[in-house]
Amino acid sequence: MPWACDPALSRGREFTLAGETARGPRSAFQRDRDRIIHSIAFRRLRHKTQVFIAPDGDHYRVRLTHSLEVAQIGRVIARALGLDEDLTEALCLAHDIGHPPFGHAGEDALEEAMAGFGGFDHNANTLRVLMRLESPYPGHDGLNLTWELLEGLAKHNGPVTAPPWALAELDAAFPLDLGQYASLEAQVAAISDDIAYDNHDIDDGLRAGFLTLDTLLTLPSLAAQWRDIEARFPGAPRDRLLRELVRGQIGRMVNDVIEETQRRLKVSGVASAADVRAAPMPMAGFSEGMAGEERALKRFMYRTLYLHPEQVSTAQKARAVIARLFAAYRADPKLLPESWQASLPAHEPARSRHIADFMAGMTDKYAIEAHARLFGERPEGLSNV
Repeated sequence: MPWACDPALSRGREFTLAGETARGPRSAFQRDRDRIIHSIAFRRLRHKTQVFIAPDGDHYRVRLTHSLEVAQIGRVIARALGLDEDLTEALCLAHDIGHPPFGHAGEDALEEAMAGFGGFDHNANTLRVLMRLESPYPGHDGLNLTWELLEGLAKHNGPVTAPPWALAELDAAFPLDLGQYASLEAQVAAISDDIAYDNHDIDDGLRAGFLTLDTLLTLPSLAAQWRDIEARFPGAPRDRLLRELVRGQIGRMVNDVIEETQRRLKVSGVASAADVRAAPMPMAGFSEGMAGEERALKRFMYRTLYLHPEQVSTAQKARAVIARLFAAYRADPKLLPESWQASLPAHEPARSRHIADFMAGMTDKYAIEAHARLFGERPEGLSNV
């Protein structure tokens, strides 16, 4: 469709290498996707917290499986809207690469530790990882992804008026038009993230016993769906009905986004990808009714799952691990791996930012093992499932 990003019209990559050729018949956005999938940073997501910190169970979601589920939802919506599916998928796969260990608990700890050095923001760190830290190529730093991929990650939640230091530095080197909305592909990736975690966190919360069917059915929209499912599948096992509830909720949200986005595109008269970026509001989104349901669901999930006393207690322990590790590395950089010691800047704030780069790349597993190695004890109580 005319509002889709066209890889043949891409604004290009930060670094242009003479004689560089594509390996295989791939578009620019397909190459972006493949570079992300083959990256070390993407592989590390398999040991990074989604909701439950360092989960022992094999069936709980982690950042990697979450990102794959977001990509699946994103491609469905992109196809229905006539967008570039490869760009959408790449954005979905990469959106959480900047998360530190232990999820938001780890981010809070790094933000506090970095308060005097510009702070820490996981979204800006995603760009920092992809543009500077993950560097497998001999000719340049970073993965050298397309402008469209990078701008989509930078502002998938809307224009950025006050970029944190990491994003400001990258934008100065390769301007990403932070004051405008991102492409429709990026907007779809952002709302696909919401759809995925809104519903898959229900599934994990039920599995862990933090949520119950009775509490879920206090939400009128879920109660109505549950009655319909029971009527359609009388006598079916409850666990199968619960999974049908989650699937049905995802389907309702996806269909709503497609219909509402089509409506907005028609009303606004958007006729190009440039029009999408220049629009005064996002083109992708929920209808007013579904947006109200989604807000109610988020409030419910915070009250019953994300801020559950056991979750809060575990998060406090995780923050303590990150805070203690950061303090140790800053006091004695010789504790860092040799490769990180060799490139350690001499002065602040670059010195502490370098340490934060190292720590943000840790997995939950690595952070726990580093704590045991440095302090002679494994932190207790870091898994409540």
